[in-house]
Amino acid sequence: MRIIGDGFLARNLAAAFDDRFPEVTALASGVSSTATAAFDEYDREARVLYDVLEECRRHGRRLLFFSTASFSMYGFPPGQASETDPVRPPNAYGRHKLALESVVRSSGTEHLILRLSHVVGRHQRPHQLLPTLVRNIVEGEVTVLRGAHRDLLDMRDLLHAVERLLEDGVSGELLNLASGVPQPVESIVTAIEQRLGVTARRIHRPGSPAITHASVERLRRRVPDFRTATADQDYLSALLDAYLPYYTDLPVDLGARLGL
Repeated sequence: MRIIGDGFLARNLAAAFDDRFPEVTALASGVSSTATAAFDEYDREARVLYDVLEECRRHGRRLLFFSTASFSMYGFPPGQASETDPVRPPNAYGRHKLALESVVRSSGTEHLILRLSHVVGRHQRPHQLLPTLVRNIVEGEVTVLRGAHRDLLDMRDLLHAVERLLEDGVSGELLNLASGVPQPVESIVTAIEQRLGVTARRIHRPGSPAITHASVERLRRRVPDFRTATADQDYLSALLDAYLPYYTDLPVDLGARLGL
């Protein structure tokens, strides 16, 4: 696999697939923060995509493109958000990703587009959700929007799905790749506090129930064993037990309790 990028997603893809899928180019160098508003960052990602699409077209390669299945794409729909639903992205990040999806789909290049939720794993950048929450909790104060939820996806589940999809030669598809289990941010904070043995001051901001529930039905038709090893109610615990040590130095006794 040819991997373009050197960040969180790119490093995990390289570790898993560097010597596999030689016909695939994975574009993993895009804007990584939904708060980004700088035109030059969006412009850079678009120019890279255009160049990669041309290269893939010339050499008959398949492009693996990553978009978003977050609020930025779907907003807060009343039910589960499917890939076939009409969308009106509520911010610049989502509109940018939707526009790039359109470029990929109309390019004539063999491709697979995956809309990702909030992926969690090794090598995460400090500004991403879980490292930010851990850092704020350790520092003693965390801001929580009432009713907010986030779909956290284990990087291992992402890599498994990508492996199966590429092995099966899936092409021309747009798929949500999410856990399908939106977690209340309050519960995420509490679970982190319990593992660290600390209690942070919570600053609550008003808000209505904010849930983006990306449907994974189409994904499961392609990858029937996606996320079958862990029950929904255990998913957050399993994810934190696996990755929390990478975000902070855990006390020795806590590390022992987590089997580290």
